[in-house]
Amino acid sequence: MTPKFLSRLTSTYIFPSFQPSVTQPSALVLAAGLGLSTFMPLAATNSQIASASQKTQLISQGKKVEITLVSYAVTKAAYEKIIPQFVAKWKREKGQDVIVRESYGGSGSQTRAVIDGLEADVVALALALDTEKIEKAGLIKPGWEKEAPNGSIVTHSVVALETREGNPKKIQNWSDLTKPGVKVITANPKTSGGARWNFLALWGAIAKNGGSDSQALDYVTKVYRNVPVLPRDAREASDVFYKKGQGDVLLNYENEVILAAQQGKTSPSYTIPQVNISIDGPVAVVDKNVDKHGTRQVSEAFVKFLFTPEAQREFAKVGFRPVNSAVAKEVGNKFPKVAKLYNVQSLGGWDSIQKKFFNDGAIFDKIQSGRR
Repeated sequence: MTPKFLSRLTSTYIFPSFQPSVTQPSALVLAAGLGLSTFMPLAATNSQIASASQKTQLISQGKKVEITLVSYAVTKAAYEKIIPQFVAKWKREKGQDVIVRESYGGSGSQTRAVIDGLEADVVALALALDTEKIEKAGLIKPGWEKEAPNGSIVTHSVVALETREGNPKKIQNWSDLTKPGVKVITANPKTSGGARWNFLALWGAIAKNGGSDSQALDYVTKVYRNVPVLPRDAREASDVFYKKGQGDVLLNYENEVILAAQQGKTSPSYTIPQVNISIDGPVAVVDKNVDKHGTRQVSEAFVKFLFTPEAQREFAKVGFRPVNSAVAKEVGNKFPKVAKLYNVQSLGGWDSIQKKFFNDGAIFDKIQSGRR
């Protein structure tokens, strides 16, 4: 990992005397089950780094193993609970300590970082399009969608309209977002996966509810005229709304609204539009990196653990709609039902969506140029 990516890893601990070798792959010490999950060793020369086959042999002998999870901003609260459970489980079953390093940010920015050299073992991004970009860069093998349960989709959510306490602007549905004087907060879909879901939800509010593309374009253009700023990711958009007090309504993941209320940032004043998009979050092992690091076994086990009832309950606790059917039944009363739920496939799939909406010069750029 090159030094320029040090800042992307959170809760990082660096030991100046760290000298990795074949017999001592890490000087980091982790007690199994500790909640501190993110560590970053100093960059080492090629001569100091064990080969993948040597690392694999060390792992089989019970030495510590380190993996890096790269994800998008709003998943952090869930993984902070899930990772210690996996670490403890792996210790019980394999007798081996696992160090999980974490990096969070806008999904698009995280994707570019991985392609540029951030050596993720596992990526859990906001949309399959970002995972496909890493695949096209040669880091993930084709067919990754079949390598984990549920088509490798680990969480569901929908778009929520979060308002100020008491909803003074009386915002109830998509149509209210175009009203004069209503300020809408959403992130930039050029840098944020969450914001792409927001954009597609706005588009589908018309196009998937009997309207034409031209009517959808007119509607979405009007909404963005009411958008005063475009933060880089969903977390920054939340901060603009919560901390800076800007906007009358925040387009947000339902899970983010629920989590914010749990943390006391705001009262849970929101509505779930009855025409909505299924926000599907994928997870994948980064094949080239796990083979380089000798971490395939533990990385694949971590991915599979995310689909277990234990992990799915943790996702549900912070507001994600679980993909595990048993857990979904357990928490069914927590989430409002959506009358008309559609997915990206019904909009043509991510390749078509990217070309139509988000490529340079595509629909979003044209909407933005009209706002200037």
